[in-house]
Amino acid sequence: MQSSKEEFLARINKVSKDTLMETLEIEIVDYGDDFLIARMPVTSKVHQPDGVLHGGATAALAESVGSFASHIFTDLENYFVRGLEVTANHLKSVKEGFVYAKATFLHKGRTTQLLDIRVTDDDDNLISICRLSTISLPKKK
Repeated sequence: MQSSKEEFLARINKVSKDTLMETLEIEIVDYGDDFLIARMPVTSKVHQPDGVLHGGATAALAESVGSFASHIFTDLENYFVRGLEVTANHLKSVKEGFVYAKATFLHKGRTTQLLDIRVTDDDDNLISICRLSTISLPKKK
């Protein structure tokens, strides 16, 4: 029998079917009261031509985990969430293995949210530092 955490992770990963997250094999792997972690395999599918992780794939990972975090902590019955801006500073190259993106809130406002996303490799080396701002807008009744 799965624990509630495993069930939750399975449920949120299921919504990634037929999306960019599925294409890039991004998977949510852990969460807590103030964070969400996703991982992505580093293969030729996400390489730039010289054989290292493409910055755009890293930005897609960061936006995916940050957006998921905003969704999880928002009243989705009454609001929808959209990304406003993503930035990424790439500090180190990766050729293989996995990269992990940990999203934490810097600001969790009623309307806008700002997330810090740290991308690390299998050895916990810092690969990129990203920021994502999102907005929660009321659904029309």
